[in-house]
Amino acid sequence: MIRIYSASEIEKIRASGKILSKILKSLKKEIKIGVELNYLDELAYKMTKGNGAEPAFLGYRPGGAKYAYGASICASVNNVIVHGLPSSYRIKSGDVLKIDFGVKYKGFYSDSAFTIIVGKSNKESKNLVLATKKSLEEGIKQAKPGNRLGDIGWAIERIAKKYGLKVVKGLTGHGVGLNLHEEPNVYNFGEKGRGPKLKPGMVLAIEPMFAIGTEEIIQKPDESWATIDGSLSAHFEHTVVITEKGNMVVTK
Repeated sequence: MIRIYSASEIEKIRASGKILSKILKSLKKEIKIGVELNYLDELAYKMTKGNGAEPAFLGYRPGGAKYAYGASICASVNNVIVHGLPSSYRIKSGDVLKIDFGVKYKGFYSDSAFTIIVGKSNKESKNLVLATKKSLEEGIKQAKPGNRLGDIGWAIERIAKKYGLKVVKGLTGHGVGLNLHEEPNVYNFGEKGRGPKLKPGMVLAIEPMFAIGTEEIIQKPDESWATIDGSLSAHFEHTVVITEKGNMVVTK
């Protein structure tokens, strides 16, 4: 069942999202060639605690996972799409780095992600990141009362096709609020006018994931997900509340 949140609950989700946004903006400023992924993770943990919140991913065990997640952020490099575990790896020029982060504040969750090309970029990586970010924007435009869930996936997939990219189809967005992952699954492909009707009070984590070469994925030993052909991938995400007049992005 898709949860409908009250005005007071949405205010708490907004507060969670505000903290998350502030932390992600700070992390983005720290991303440079030579920076260790563990440093970014430690910084995120300290900042979250300093804001009276909890890192949503730390200790979380999603359905199907063998282990609880061991870090505050997901730091996924190049062909790794999501759930990359921070390590002693030092960022290199040309890396396509995805940072995914969630916050739990006063019992309510928010979730967001961005992709950044560090140092030198090329035409392919620029196209990938630009298109994935644009697809999130287009997906959010469809997140309004009266529309259908399939409208979001349709808008995202349309951008992938326009830019000659592949939608990673084994991974999805999701509902979020009292839990990190709730119904419904928010697919990054779909048919316009299909699926559950969007209603005020729904809260969705919309998160397009594109790859240059393939839609197929493989799970690595650390339980991260990567493109099966090794091609570059990108990921953007926002937590979005459906409102009476449209929507509200709480993680901007």
